[in-house]
Amino acid sequence: MAKKKTVKAKKKAKGANQVNLYSLRGKASDVLDLPQVFLGEVRRDLVKRAVLAARANRRQSYGPGKGAGMRHAASTWGKGRGSARVQRMTGGRTAVQSPGVVGGRRAHPPRPWKDWSMKINRKERLSAKDSALSAIKDPEVVAGRGHRFKKKLTLPVVIENDVENLEKTAEAVDFLTKLGVYEDVERASNGRKVRAGRGKMRGRRYKSPKSFLFVISDPSKGGKAFRNLPGVDIISPKQLSTEVLAPGGDPGRLTLFSAKAFEELKEW
Repeated sequence: MAKKKTVKAKKKAKGANQVNLYSLRGKASDVLDLPQVFLGEVRRDLVKRAVLAARANRRQSYGPGKGAGMRHAASTWGKGRGSARVQRMTGGRTAVQSPGVVGGRRAHPPRPWKDWSMKINRKERLSAKDSALSAIKDPEVVAGRGHRFKKKLTLPVVIENDVENLEKTAEAVDFLTKLGVYEDVERASNGRKVRAGRGKMRGRRYKSPKSFLFVISDPSKGGKAFRNLPGVDIISPKQLSTEVLAPGGDPGRLTLFSAKAFEELKEW
């Protein structure tokens, strides 16, 4: 009698502290334990504070030029003429220099010496980053940010190291479609909108939603296929911060790791 072929059962994550290792075909090939850094408490208040502080400390001072609105030969007519007692251009009737008139100075302009920085303790900042990392493993929190992904995926998504060697965008799209994440890239692409306000005249005309975060061992050498995808950021484990893990201060960004980058987090 011919021997029956035995088919090995694929390993799949069963515990809450385990994730699947996915191949380039989008299938689970192994099971990995989550590093300790993912098992902390999610502190939304700390995450929000850390992101606001990072943005505030990057803010540049601004203000009017010296003498702005005061560069006129002007004098006042005084009272008793039946007109407002504002300063007027010498030899004419045009009001100048006074606040609130056309061509006048601003009453309370922004001050260049104003301190925009925000203080946050070092331990709080580090705790905020750990909280942001803990949030990316919770499907409800990630879906709450608006990310779209296949429900059967274990978060964070860990992929075999071969993913770093993909060079064509078409290959990345094909892989993300098999994995069940490409719908999130389409969401970011379709969500691109013209910015409201003056910013659209200052080199930042469009606003785009954030898609997934891709963490690889060396972004300067790998991840070329993902660079042109809208809303996708590619960084190394050393570049992980609260701001990239929780854009806008909202924790739970959809995050993809290469196996090599995921291993580095076990040393944290």
